[in-house]
Amino acid sequence: MFRQLRSEVETALTAALDDLDLPTDDLGIERPPDDMDATLASSVAFRLAGEVGDAPPNVAATVAAAVDVDGYDYLDTVDTAGPYVNFHAGERYLADTLDAAAPDAGYGALPDKETSVVVEHTSANPTGPVHVGRARNPIVGDAVANLLAYAGYDVDRHYYVNDAGRQMAVFTWAYERFDESDLDAEPARDRAEYDLVRYYRKGNAFLEEADPEAVEAAEDEIAAILQGLESGDEETYERVSAVVDAVLGGMKECLARLPAEFDEFVKETRFMRDGSTDDVAARLKETDHAVYEEDAWQLELDEWGIDKNLVFLRSDDTSLYTTRDLAHHEWKFANYDRAVTVLGEDHKLQADQLDATLELLGNDTDQLGHVIYSYVNLPEGKMSTRRGTGVMLDDLLDEAIERARDAVETRMDDRIRDDDLTDEDVERIAHQVGIGAVRYDIVSKQPAKAITFDWEDALDFEGQSAPFVQYVHARCCGILDEAADAGIEVPGVTADDAGVVDGGALDVDASTLETAEARDLLREIARFPAAIEAAADDLEPHTIATFTREFADAYNAFYRECPVVTAEDAELRAARVALVAAAKHTMANALDVLGVEAPESM
Repeated sequence: MFRQLRSEVETALTAALDDLDLPTDDLGIERPPDDMDATLASSVAFRLAGEVGDAPPNVAATVAAAVDVDGYDYLDTVDTAGPYVNFHAGERYLADTLDAAAPDAGYGALPDKETSVVVEHTSANPTGPVHVGRARNPIVGDAVANLLAYAGYDVDRHYYVNDAGRQMAVFTWAYERFDESDLDAEPARDRAEYDLVRYYRKGNAFLEEADPEAVEAAEDEIAAILQGLESGDEETYERVSAVVDAVLGGMKECLARLPAEFDEFVKETRFMRDGSTDDVAARLKETDHAVYEEDAWQLELDEWGIDKNLVFLRSDDTSLYTTRDLAHHEWKFANYDRAVTVLGEDHKLQADQLDATLELLGNDTDQLGHVIYSYVNLPEGKMSTRRGTGVMLDDLLDEAIERARDAVETRMDDRIRDDDLTDEDVERIAHQVGIGAVRYDIVSKQPAKAITFDWEDALDFEGQSAPFVQYVHARCCGILDEAADAGIEVPGVTADDAGVVDGGALDVDASTLETAEARDLLREIARFPAAIEAAADDLEPHTIATFTREFADAYNAFYRECPVVTAEDAELRAARVALVAAAKHTMANALDVLGVEAPESM
């Protein structure tokens, strides 16, 4: 509904500006300021004031007078508020919104675009446990994939496994070189990646601290592993795979706690073994941008505004990560309509070089999108896993659950927790709220901005946090359960409360929702599909988090002012129940985009 209304506003405003012989290149259509009673507003008068030679409020009045609202389904009236041209939707807009959203548990999902997208995210090197600093990648990446799926794309989620670089050669060498007795400490957890990372750390320490002769011998063994991978030696591949797969298995268990799950783990060595990396290197050598300098083949990318050369082949003809990633991306382009990659800020140069080189190789880089994020810090500063320092994601999630459990158990009044909640309920809520708090706090920030995770903010039931928005869903569920217990029909639920069914037109009258709070809430529900569309176009899931906070404010205002089950008028009661059902679906699906669970009770 909102998408159609916006289209109608664009059409009507464009026609008015054409009639006034004014430019239509920037209509300035936006949500109106909170103190203005309108569905949409245009700030076009600010832009036109200089051209017209009049004050913005006078220009707005002239434009509003020229707008013809006849013949539209939803656009009803136009007026002004100072320099803004305000557009008001009619009753049909609200009625159709309620009719669409109340019975539809999938409300907000857009029609199938018949376009395939591969979203690559996380792709952390399998050298040990996932640490907090990198937690933004699986959280943001999973939300981007969810968002695109809601927007109608056919989405595959990939983890690109670096199983061919020096780190994995060092890891394999160290695992084969050292015994348990050589290690300094017990594993921090009983899981593969915590066990094996000790060998990786021991290997790195050895290479930095041992005598030069021992280091030289070790480096020869590591180089032999790299050469074996490059030449396609099956025994070397199996040696490295034994370490990679074991570590990756533990990392999968950690990521599943978020949850972040994948359709495929694509190994880097795949593109060495099938010959595509060699093909890319050969093609790059033939370009005018290839030079052999400093014992390596490099690409000069000044033409693309990049002043650092891309090294794509060493003097011994071994490839680099980027060379293999070029082959990987050409494989993506051959199998998907679009490719989106979520990368840390330290990979920004690599992403620019990749884009330029893919274009040089003749690929359509319009198919490719990047989401670049800054890292997550804890108050004590940045974290590293090289020597075992820092905080693991597992530790953060454990503490989140524990803190959420404490918060739930100390908020036992009727506003937060029903008396009949069991210990199992408390544990369920602690997991939903605790992990939801971590995900929400991280995904709600613009990816490019560095963030410091703060427990007090993340678990604030009254603040702009996961518990704050999750509680809206729990309240909706409580009201609908109460309505069903009272024999009131709940949209989308069978008479015997057996479950959700396909809903048709509601037998409710949306016009009975006369309070400003109810109508504001319905307007928020109406714009949810458009929020999904806009966020997907820009690859910005944080805007859906913003939507949930604004939606929670609208819902809480409705909750305070509009009794539902106890409303005396039957038609009004039915309409408010339908509105609560629509609100429940909207919040549940907005949270689902963000990967945050929607508790039915709190």
